[in-house]
Amino acid sequence: MLIALGGNAILKESEKGTFDEQKHNIRYTAKRIAEIIKKGHSVVITHGNGPQVGEILLRYELSREKLPVMPLPVCGAESQGMMGYMIEELLDAELCKLGIKKDVVCLITRTVVDRKDPHFRKPSKPIGPFYSKAEAFKMAHEYGWKLVEESGRYRRVVPSPMPIDIVELDAIRRLSSEGKVVICCGGGGVPVVRNRKGLEGAGAVIDKDFASSLLARKLQADRFIVLTDVESVFLDYGKLTQRKLTTATASQLRRWVLEDQFEEGTMKPKIIAAADFAEETGKVAIIAALKDLKMAVNGKRGTVITP
Repeated sequence: MLIALGGNAILKESEKGTFDEQKHNIRYTAKRIAEIIKKGHSVVITHGNGPQVGEILLRYELSREKLPVMPLPVCGAESQGMMGYMIEELLDAELCKLGIKKDVVCLITRTVVDRKDPHFRKPSKPIGPFYSKAEAFKMAHEYGWKLVEESGRYRRVVPSPMPIDIVELDAIRRLSSEGKVVICCGGGGVPVVRNRKGLEGAGAVIDKDFASSLLARKLQADRFIVLTDVESVFLDYGKLTQRKLTTATASQLRRWVLEDQFEEGTMKPKIIAAADFAEETGKVAIIAALKDLKMAVNGKRGTVITP
């Protein structure tokens, strides 16, 4: 099964992002994944990187007078290595506690996008921390960033093209078939475009859920599990008419997407990614809370999405 970790599995919104904070969160996550592996499941893990890659970019910008600024694809790869290492180390420790000897492998992954994707002309993917209006004006003026307002705060946005292929797919498939636990496609993978010379990094960030769904489909996974910070998908979320969905078909979800039932940039991409997987493979996708992973695997928690 492919397990896509949401940002809360690594860094919670109220936290500063220290190593100890992230280590604590990942240990909690690793324990739950180790329990799944103990049951005999083969697992491939993907994860988000929004706050982390944003902070990496900010560090370069703040030190630009002393250090060269690295482009966005390099920052994405840097975040994959940093976060992959933490997941790798803590998951390995939890497996050892259970007496399970299994290699955990982090693979820096590149994801192919189309250089003509319209998202390059309309940046929309938020990355990094929030800023005040004054800070946002300064960032836009000094660094040329595009920032958008979110509830009175401002955040940087970059292009978010749709993934069309996974460069390291064969390596991921081979490692998984050999019994390794593979951590890959961190942050959706490093976006690359094809040109006459081969592959070249693109200044963008790929949505983790879309890349995870693509990978799950290409691997022909039996389950695609999207973990987030809410227990399931809700209709009319936050309203008096709020209703929890325990099951839904892909076509139902697509209709509700058209009715703007799901928030852009949070639940909406998870819904579309899960529906894509269910429709293309004829198998089940599940959206659930991290704490419910053990029960969600068997469809007893979260929202079970069928073709």
